[in-house]
Amino acid sequence: MQIKLIKVHGSGNTFFLLDTTKLTQPLPESEIVKLTQQVTNRQTGLLGGADGILLVENSDHPGVVGRMRVINADGSEASMCGNGLRTVARYLSEATQQDEFKVQTMYQDLHVQKDEALAEGVAAFKVEISPVSFAAQDLKMHFDGKDKVIDEILPALSDTLRFTAVAVPNPHLISFVTPEVLAGPELKRIASYLNGKNPYFPEGVNVSFVVLQKPGTIFVKTYERGVGFTNACGTAMSASSLLTALLRSEYASFDQKLNVYNPGGMVKTVPHDDNGRYWIDLIGNATFQDRITLDLDAALQGDFTNAAVTPTTEQTQYLDFIKTIKS
Repeated sequence: MQIKLIKVHGSGNTFFLLDTTKLTQPLPESEIVKLTQQVTNRQTGLLGGADGILLVENSDHPGVVGRMRVINADGSEASMCGNGLRTVARYLSEATQQDEFKVQTMYQDLHVQKDEALAEGVAAFKVEISPVSFAAQDLKMHFDGKDKVIDEILPALSDTLRFTAVAVPNPHLISFVTPEVLAGPELKRIASYLNGKNPYFPEGVNVSFVVLQKPGTIFVKTYERGVGFTNACGTAMSASSLLTALLRSEYASFDQKLNVYNPGGMVKTVPHDDNGRYWIDLIGNATFQDRITLDLDAALQGDFTNAAVTPTTEQTQYLDFIKTIKS
């Protein structure tokens, strides 16, 4: 069976998008996992690999255009991906000729909307990030009977860093740090531990360090569960924005845009608080890099020699945009 993929990215967070509604027969879960592991491998995968696969599926929810599933590079399934959702939103927008609609995700149907292009050839979408919870049970977190962790030192992890745990809905552990700490080994040490065998987050957790650069601007670096270090993690940037408004209000305000930089570029966010019900708007690029046709059986064996790849011009235009924001 021939399948069609699109290599996409949001802020350098790369994926292969697969519209399962276009397949001549459904893929069993075992083949979805194997395909993801093969194409995303950074050493032997397709086009340098990726952070995961985005599956576009039909939805039977009223008023919802489609469903997104996120398969991490290791074959595990993520509950949400903000950067990936922007690219799925663009794909469904172009397929249906709608600029505003809802997309089904694991826990919630989320509002998405076409936004003004960031630059020529740099398409942008705004997507809702929710639900938000600080409850230990939603995070599957175990710290000495704590029902939540908000801006606390956790001696099991560090004697100096303060952490907050929040689900959006995938679990995040976030610390505000100095540029010197960001450049050091602590993020890798802590995140590697918490994504291996450990008593605190048995199912792993996304770990981010946040630098408060100036009012209205932060920088976020993330070690993503099931992936490792990524250029960007949309839910991490969203969660970090929310925590900045909650805990460091001199740098961010609710209902106001925040510039969030990351190793792959930048996004804009808007954290919201409706009497304790939180959500975040995540606004950023939805770039289509390559369109690919390949044989499924060969791909499952890691053979991409006969894959037909058609590059777009969008990555060049995105990189030109990045130069303007970093100059």
